[in-house]
Amino acid sequence: MREAMLWEKTDDKKVHCFLCAHECKIAQNKFGICGVRQNLRGTLMTMVYSEIIAANVDPIEKKPLYHFLPGTFSYSIATIGCNFRCGFCQNWQISQSTVENGLTSSRRYMEPKQVVEKAKEAGCRSISYTYTEPTIFFEYAYDTAKLAKEAGLYNVFVTNGYMTERALDTIHPYLDAANVDLKSFSDDFYKKTCKARLQPVLDTISAMKASGIWVEVTTLIIPGENDSDDELKDIAEFLAGVDRMIPWHLSRFHPDYKLTDRKATPLQTLQKAKETGLKAGLKYVYLGNVTEGSNTFCHQCGKQIIERNYMSLKNLTLENGRCPNCEAKIPGLWR
Repeated sequence: MREAMLWEKTDDKKVHCFLCAHECKIAQNKFGICGVRQNLRGTLMTMVYSEIIAANVDPIEKKPLYHFLPGTFSYSIATIGCNFRCGFCQNWQISQSTVENGLTSSRRYMEPKQVVEKAKEAGCRSISYTYTEPTIFFEYAYDTAKLAKEAGLYNVFVTNGYMTERALDTIHPYLDAANVDLKSFSDDFYKKTCKARLQPVLDTISAMKASGIWVEVTTLIIPGENDSDDELKDIAEFLAGVDRMIPWHLSRFHPDYKLTDRKATPLQTLQKAKETGLKAGLKYVYLGNVTEGSNTFCHQCGKQIIERNYMSLKNLTLENGRCPNCEAKIPGLWR
């Protein structure tokens, strides 16, 4: 454990956490909603610093990031815990574990400098803070990201976007890219399914884009929950209003955790959602968790410029970040 960042004491012996948009006020010896930050004798402590639950070398396409160093690998880490309670979480075994309820036995200790060393040894170009929500292990991610930047590595958040402006301002100098889950465009959905709210996520997407962080967005389409024509249109129009060049990943739902009574998303639903995104003005819309819809086509001339094979790069024909056919500049960070 170590003292947390972004908090202050209150008059009633509680601590006020300013890390995520829940802004928990935590009584002595109690935990925040994340289950990994505890008020110990009037000091907010992070209880998962350097406590790795997962560490893997992944293709950057798996995050998914399609316009950020394609074909490279990212050293991907996580601790337990999350500030959401999504019933459809596909990493629920670790995201819904908490220090309050007992640490998972498979955790291991890895200091920030060791993470950077492991990433470089594996030939990775970046470190991704992923699998669970990186905001809840912010101190660990922050210290690692600083060292990674010094070592010439890039930093990536795969996040639900539920961080405060203060947290984003703090990590911003070291954060190069993010894939933000925009799970729905309904505040009721966020309240009921995630135990959170929609607006902070929208604010994070806009703020990240405005600050120069490379942003891609993923929506897991769940049959009967967030797959209506109106909702998908609202998401697409919001993203297009932020920047039409934001890549939007439409991911197929598979039954898991508390939503095992639902069927997988029909491919036709994903294809229709892609058409909705393109009609709204988005230039790059991709399908996820299926074997089609992952190639990149130039937004200006329509020529295929990147071919992918299910979360991995197969062929890239860009020349200095430009389409070889019409020389249009393709948005993203290219090798």
